[in-house]
Amino acid sequence: MKRIDIDSAIRLHTQWRRQFLNAFAGGAYADMPLSEHRGCTLGKMLNDAQGTYVASPEYKELVAIHDRFHALANDIVDLSNNGLGDSADLLLPELNEASHQLVGHLDKLREQR
Repeated sequence: MKRIDIDSAIRLHTQWRRQFLNAFAGGAYADMPLSEHRGCTLGKMLNDAQGTYVASPEYKELVAIHDRFHALANDIVDLSNNGLGDSADLLLPELNEASHQLVGHLDKLREQR
């Protein structure tokens, strides 16, 4: 059984989010180095996890929240790459909220173990 390390997952996600947001600081959309965020380490951990808990509704919700976070990140990257930086900026609060939901759900998963 391969379980995810919750503390590591939170740390990796927080680090990635910080790097992503820092890439946008000052409106440096064109130079953003993180457009290939689809290689998210947490995503790999979630996909590789095994055990009975991966079939639970809570785990499936965690994956959905993670997918939503990256869908927003994709939208931000796409908007910025198409010269719509102001529109991308408007999605940053939603990205932060999705991030907080993800970390909160990871904490909840830890409590259920």
